[in-house]
Amino acid sequence: MLDSGIKKAKLGVFDMLVRGALAGAFVGLGISVDAAAGGLSGNGLVGALLFPFCFILITLLSLEFFTGNCALLPFAAFAGRVSLGQVLRNWVFVYIGHLIGALTYGFLYAAVSTKFFTEAPDAVGAKVMAIGLAKVIPYVHAGAAGWWTALVKGIFATWMVSLGAVLALVSRSVIGKVVAAWLPIMAFVVMGFEHCVVSMFAIPTAIMLGAPITVSQWLVWNQIPVTIGNIIGGMICTGLALYVTYKPDTSKAEVSARMAAAAE
Repeated sequence: MLDSGIKKAKLGVFDMLVRGALAGAFVGLGISVDAAAGGLSGNGLVGALLFPFCFILITLLSLEFFTGNCALLPFAAFAGRVSLGQVLRNWVFVYIGHLIGALTYGFLYAAVSTKFFTEAPDAVGAKVMAIGLAKVIPYVHAGAAGWWTALVKGIFATWMVSLGAVLALVSRSVIGKVVAAWLPIMAFVVMGFEHCVVSMFAIPTAIMLGAPITVSQWLVWNQIPVTIGNIIGGMICTGLALYVTYKPDTSKAEVSARMAAAAE
């Protein structure tokens, strides 16, 4: 975790944007597959079982993922090896990359679902629209309690997702990484927790498909509280909790030796 956080802090802006955009598009793909599988089977659990494949793509390709980085970079910062500025720099550019990728894939998906906006969305598109509505309207109706509910759901989601990012580090084999990361990702989907990158695809795409949601409702009632919750969940529940109990050797010589061994 320490080595990974240090490496991520050193990435250039272009790499963060590209890797973040690919990750955002993959999450959008995961949600559309979830909607298709759940809708066709009539069982939402089927979609939840398939959704984690998008996180596996992100993990195996070593892309940048905001919620995983909410644990890994603070972990390195707690160890004194990464500055607050480096943490925020990574979060901001990766987040922007996610928006670019999720919105681009969302527009293309909405265009396909509606035959380039000439028809009503198909059955799967209607399911995606329902997912987007469910991520906004209930919170709007609940008022302040809805806003706080979205935030806490965001904490739970990144607790699971950041654990997926950490568990992917426990194995060097492909199948080991897949199995270890799959389980917590599936859990967050089954439980209906809120994830900011999922929201970047689901809600704007629902709007493009015709859902009665405004941009301000998306941002105020989901994107903002969920992002705050995601940061808390990753940084505190995973990053800080694991750091204070394991206290890794943070000397430069030890870190360099580990990173050299990993490169081999």
